Amino acid sequence: MSAQQLSDLIRFARHNSPYYRDLYASLPAHVDRLTDLPVVDQQDFWAANALHDSRVLTSPLSEATVYKTGGTTGSPKFSVYTRDEWRTFVTAFGQGLVDTGLRPGHRVADLFYAGELYASFLFVLDSLAHAPVDNVRLPVGGAAPPESTIPTLRDLAAQVLTGTPTTLCRLAEQVLSSDGRLDAVELVLFGGEALFDDQRRLLAAAFPRAEVRSVGYASVDAGLLGRPVPGSDARVHRAFTPYAVVEILDDSTDEPITQPGRPGRVVVTSLFRRLMPIIRYPAGDRAEWTGTGPGHFRILGRAEEGVRVGPVSLYTQDAQDAVAAADTAGRVVGMQLVVRRWEGRDGLVLRLATAPGDDDRGRAAGEREALAAAVVTELETVRPLYPDSVRAGFVHPLSVEWARHRDLAVNPRSGKLVRVLDERPTA
Repeated sequence: MSAQQLSDLIRFARHNSPYYRDLYASLPAHVDRLTDLPVVDQQDFWAANALHDSRVLTSPLSEATVYKTGGTTGSPKFSVYTRDEWRTFVTAFGQGLVDTGLRPGHRVADLFYAGELYASFLFVLDSLAHAPVDNVRLPVGGAAPPESTIPTLRDLAAQVLTGTPTTLCRLAEQVLSSDGRLDAVELVLFGGEALFDDQRRLLAAAFPRAEVRSVGYASVDAGLLGRPVPGSDARVHRAFTPYAVVEILDDSTDEPITQPGRPGRVVVTSLFRRLMPIIRYPAGDRAEWTGTGPGHFRILGRAEEGVRVGPVSLYTQDAQDAVAAADTAGRVVGMQLVVRRWEGRDGLVLRLATAPGDDDRGRAAGEREALAAAVVTELETVRPLYPDSVRAGFVHPLSVEWARHRDLAVNPRSGKLVRVLDERPTA
């Protein structure tokens, strides 16, 4: 990235976007360093970026595609791309697909979600079409029922599956339930949410010959974030130079982190988007530099993916670690945190999914009880405030609820697993 390229983007945004003009009002007339700019405040950004009379956009909305996004705020907002910006977006991402192991002639099933202004299905399909290697695209979609998807994948000899981990795991569960597996699948490319070890076991059982890798790191609001880095850790990516600049900032001071292994929040600047400028925009994730190559970073999860139960704060990663430590036999293939309130107190339920064939009769029931107790013990060890709050009468004891992966709640629009379900009544 040249200083001129960045300074031109800053000058353009200040001149044409009322939001950035106000945000940079106190800055000198000429700025060419990212660290001289404030980090975008999510709430202010989306309040200014209404679909009608947006203060973020740099020109009237006359030529663009509109996509719906939750951003990092949870409620849908709208992101826009001109045709040239979208072409740059999918071309750059398509170049990154070669790092996943995509080979010439691969038959690729797109199992992401389409419709309702959702971008992922079209984005992946267009990225495949702009990839530098020939491929055969199979636009199946994530909303198609597994009962019809599986025959389609068999008939068309699909070699690559792309989708969210939740969609891919539900498909895998259906494959195993029908006493089969898909041996033709060579690559399983996930995106849109994190993939955990318990889910990998389910995918490995249904697609035994497949490598499981990240399709890439991007979002419709933040744009390009990271292209895959070949290797064993699917969380590691590298910045999409020269299309975007990724920063990792200290959680408290917002100072840029440069040393490897120190976690911080991900902030991105897109150098090709001008209709809706993205300059020092929080991506909503935490990451750390790996030190293994230029611009290599490891995604550590969502910045605020957790829940408050009474006085106790818990993060989904805490629960994932507890399950991984207790489940030495690999029986758990999915997890949700469910928060409920009864008798005047909050309570946390760990909803754990098991693989097909793992029932609750006889010996399996006893094994489940032992596993549930071990998981609770592990979680209470890393979050001792929870059992302390139970003894004080503030919250109900931790409990475990068993389910199948298909029973776990998902976002009806995106098909992504809802990691935390808050079932407490609200006024």
